[in-house]
Amino acid sequence: MRYLAFRLAFSLMIVTPSLCLAQNSDLGNWLLYFGNKNINEKLNWHHEVQYRNYNAIGEMEQLLLRTGLGYSLTQNNNVLLGYGFIQSENYVPTQEDKVGVPEHRIYQQFITKQKAGRVSIQHRYRFEQRWVAEDFKMRFRYFLSLNVPLSKPNLEDNTLYLSAYNELFVNNKGELFDRNRLYSGLGYKLNKQVKFEIGYMNQYFGTSSRDQINLITFVNF
Repeated sequence: MRYLAFRLAFSLMIVTPSLCLAQNSDLGNWLLYFGNKNINEKLNWHHEVQYRNYNAIGEMEQLLLRTGLGYSLTQNNNVLLGYGFIQSENYVPTQEDKVGVPEHRIYQQFITKQKAGRVSIQHRYRFEQRWVAEDFKMRFRYFLSLNVPLSKPNLEDNTLYLSAYNELFVNNKGELFDRNRLYSGLGYKLNKQVKFEIGYMNQYFGTSSRDQINLITFVNF
């Protein structure tokens, strides 16, 4: 099983740069941490840190800090109210300089989960109110993810799994289409508290695209 995991991870590392070159877009690197704390049977505290780089070896593009308080309507349905702070380091067109752009964000979301055989399915609907520098914007996001266990029939402790998602972003003003993120990765569930993933994501903006390697840690406690 360890040999299989190594082969899948190695294949992913080989395929990712090839896809990036084929689309003629930069290869970036995202380091992501997602945490969830169950306060009681109904309430949960979500928190995350995302460090996003322009290139694979590290040049900060964006730092994202997000948190929120959730309430479970049922075992598979959760609503959440949250806040995010995002610091973007944007390059000035035709120059080598970068300018920092701060953003404060309030968001509301609804998550619902399903099972179809061995496949775990999650839908997330998120509505954001964004204060970007001196501009106010709103955005809707729809996220669909699939997890499929490989080494065991179910996603339990010490299980290798495939992960995939697609997320669509829609603006309230200007261009309706904001971006689309398509991701596929290989994950390992260590236990009920911890999961790890490595994957490839393409972010499409309508006229251009960016490619990222994602290294993700999930912690539930």
